[in-house]
Amino acid sequence: MKKKRVIIIGGCGYIGTKLTLFLLKEKYKIKIIDSQLFGNYLPKHPNLQIVKKDIRNIYYKDFLNYDSIIHLANIANDPSVDLDPLLSWEVNVLGSYLICKEALKAKIRHIIFSSSGSVYGIKKEKKVTEDLELLPISAYNKTKMIAERIFLSFADKIKIHCIRPATVCGYSPKMRLDLTVNLLSFQALKNKKITVLGGNQIRPNIHIDDLVRVFSFFVENNKIKNGCYNAGFENHSIYEIAKQITKIIPAKIVYKKSNDKRSYRLDSSKLIGLGFKKKYNFIDAIKELKEKYNQNIIKDLDNYYSIKTLKKINFK
Repeated sequence: MKKKRVIIIGGCGYIGTKLTLFLLKEKYKIKIIDSQLFGNYLPKHPNLQIVKKDIRNIYYKDFLNYDSIIHLANIANDPSVDLDPLLSWEVNVLGSYLICKEALKAKIRHIIFSSSGSVYGIKKEKKVTEDLELLPISAYNKTKMIAERIFLSFADKIKIHCIRPATVCGYSPKMRLDLTVNLLSFQALKNKKITVLGGNQIRPNIHIDDLVRVFSFFVENNKIKNGCYNAGFENHSIYEIAKQITKIIPAKIVYKKSNDKRSYRLDSSKLIGLGFKKKYNFIDAIKELKEKYNQNIIKDLDNYYSIKTLKKINFK
C-alpha cells in the first residue's frame, strides 16, 4: 500500500522533529514548512523535503500533491505570547486561516491541528472532556481556541481533527526545557534543586512519543469523525511531579508562591474509545532525560526555551 504524503508545518520544532523521524521510519513522504527560528535538528533523508518559510507567507502551491497537513507551528506558551500578543494572534490565528484557505485550493483532504488542553482554563471537574465549555484564561489559550474554530469552520470541505494535548514531556533532538516535567527534571540534574511555584496546580501530561503516535493514528485513520480530541493520560499536581523526579534524580525541593492559577485535568476517553493505547508515562520521560543529560546530549541552550529565543531574535 502506498504511504501518504504528509506536510508538517512546524516540523523542525520539539514535537515536529520527533514526529518527522517517526513518520520517516513508517515510509511516509514528508514535506516540512518551518521558519526554523529554533534551528533544524533533522538529518537529510530521501523522503524528506524541508522548506524554510514563515506560515504567514503560505501559498497553495506549497501544498500541492500532498494528502494531509499536520499543523504544529505557533508562538507557544503564555510568556512567549505575552511578549507580543498582536503578533501571536497574527501567527497563531490568521496563520491558521491562511493554511485552511490555501489547503482548500490545493485540494488537501485532511488537516490535523495541534491545539492545547489549556483551552479549558481552570476546571474543577475530575473528568475534563471535550464536551465541557472552553474558558481560556490567557492570550495563548485564546489563540488556540479561536484557531480551532477556524479549522472546524472548514470541516464541511476538508476532514478536520483538532488535537488538544496535555503538557508534553520527554526527549527530542530539538529539546524544550520550558515544559513542566522537562523543566523540573533539568533543574534537578543541573542544580540538584527544584523550584516549585505553588505546587497544588494539577497538570495533565503526555509523553512526546505517545503524542507522536496520536498524530500518526489520525493520519492513518483519516475517516474518524471531525472534531476535537483530548490527548493526555496522566493528571498530577506539580508537587507530585517534583516528588517523583527526586526519586529518580536526587534533589532538594524549594517551594515559592505562584500567581499561576491554571489547574485542570484531561480525560481522553474519547481518544481511547477510538482504539488508541498509550505506551509511555512521565516517569519514562524523567528517566530518559536523566540518561541524555548524563550522556551530555541535553545542554542548557537558549533555543531550548521559547521565550529566550524569541527575545534574542526579536521576532516580528
